[in-house]
Amino acid sequence: MIRKPKYHPPASGQNLRIIPLGGCEEVGRNMTVFEYGKDILIMDMGIQFPEEDMPGVDYVIPNAEYLRGKEKNIRGVIFSHGHLDHIGAAHILLEKIGNPLIIGRPLTIEMIKRRQEEARRGSSKKLKIVYIKDVKDRINLGSFSVSFFPIDHSFMDAVGTILQTPSATIIHPGDWTIERGPVGRKEIEYNHLSKLKKPTILMLESLGAVNKEMPITEEQMLKNLHGLISSAPGRIIIATFSSQLQRIKQILEYAQKIGKRVAFDGYSMKLNVEIVKELGYIKPMKDTIIPIERIHDYPENKIIVICTGGQGEEMSVLPRIVTGNHRFIKIKKTDTVVFSSSIIPGNERAIQRLKDNLYRLSDNVFHGEIMDVHISGHSNIYDIEKIIKQIKPDYFIPVYANHFMLKEAAKIAYKAGIKKERVFVPDNGSIIEVTRGGVRMFKAGVPTNYIFVDGLGVGDVGQVVLRDRQMLANDGMFVIVTIIDRQTGKVRGSPDIISRGFVYLRESKDLLAQTRRKVIDIVDKAAGSGGAINWVYIKDEIRNKIGDFLHSKTQRRPMVLPVVIEV
Repeated sequence: MIRKPKYHPPASGQNLRIIPLGGCEEVGRNMTVFEYGKDILIMDMGIQFPEEDMPGVDYVIPNAEYLRGKEKNIRGVIFSHGHLDHIGAAHILLEKIGNPLIIGRPLTIEMIKRRQEEARRGSSKKLKIVYIKDVKDRINLGSFSVSFFPIDHSFMDAVGTILQTPSATIIHPGDWTIERGPVGRKEIEYNHLSKLKKPTILMLESLGAVNKEMPITEEQMLKNLHGLISSAPGRIIIATFSSQLQRIKQILEYAQKIGKRVAFDGYSMKLNVEIVKELGYIKPMKDTIIPIERIHDYPENKIIVICTGGQGEEMSVLPRIVTGNHRFIKIKKTDTVVFSSSIIPGNERAIQRLKDNLYRLSDNVFHGEIMDVHISGHSNIYDIEKIIKQIKPDYFIPVYANHFMLKEAAKIAYKAGIKKERVFVPDNGSIIEVTRGGVRMFKAGVPTNYIFVDGLGVGDVGQVVLRDRQMLANDGMFVIVTIIDRQTGKVRGSPDIISRGFVYLRESKDLLAQTRRKVIDIVDKAAGSGGAINWVYIKDEIRNKIGDFLHSKTQRRPMVLPVVIEV
């Protein structure tokens, strides 16, 4: 095992430090701190969706403990775009670090403001905002000179960021792809970034480092979608991400062209469409956009429904339609259903169940496995090599992906001509320091442990609570209520037993009878005769011995909760 040197801050403090607080060991929770002297810039404040071993958790946010006591040094927070894995934690973290200046494109900022208002009404008025109105904008924030460049991603206001400091120039595209055959414009190239002040450090989102597939062009994808829309025998229902606003705009424009009506459904979908309409990114189209409750006022072959739920989320629109719980839509054989979205890792089983049920109801279901009706907002192996060769960075840091993807991106960088000693694969909490002598990476131990959000609670669910939830989910709960006579130390009557998720009481009478006798025996031995009774000891004895007894009988270990009542 190679031990990395312990980090010791330089005496002068005039070096650049790059500290990922999230996004370098998982997909999501993206947040990076850039520190030069006493000036701090932050990029993104995203969430990570819960994994299978996180029951009850709504989402996970970055740990901002490193910034405690440094709030006055934070010059701003830059948001690369408006996906939740980049802005989802802002409504929690911005207040914790003193509500610093936030910087982003209009759509991104409006989505942050919306989440602020959903969390606390009126809180968005406290935000200090600088809008990036043009990619040519330049902002000076302490020791950082911030500028921007255009990128392709599945979010219409995504932007790349350049941070120039006395030590180095950082190039960070955020999430990105190279869109082939874009409609109405040229393909984006990045050669101009190779001319930035040296040394340059490319921090590259690396989700595509294990993707060998060549995507189709945007023109071909739209041709496929248009063909399905125009030839649909009845209604066409298109499930996509609520943030896929460029796709939504393209569908709207085509619907207007061929005289079809479009209804939106899904809370986030409707809100996002209203935001882009207010910003002028989508024209009002009064004759094209209709409320979902009016879809029955038009012939079925004139109706397009754009909704959420393509990931199989139980309470979202498409699953509710499939289960017959939607107020206005019941699937018919003549309906056409299109999944215009990629599969988020972890949702495979839910999506498969949704597809199975849809295929039972409709004869016209289309998704990425049978037709190109979606383009990913992320790159592939060839794009990563291409962008590295165009930018020609002096140093390369793969970010925003699982560790194995970062390592694969590093291999691509070697192939593209970057020397191994100039490639740094960070973990969350690593400190990458840039000095006049070069770049070094330290395992510094900056806290980056998971902060769980559950309902209104932030950080009050820890590993102990999660372990209890996992135990309850695996083997259930077994509550034993015992009444003990204070004077004799004997059990009065028969202990009551409540079981949830362990055994069905009506079918386990013999086991329950044995358990009751065991409890009475444990109490008789533990309480003794006369004298003061140690109630804590009695509870522990019941918990431990009944736990062992149940395991010997069932090979399961439920959570045993003894309740002792003294009378």
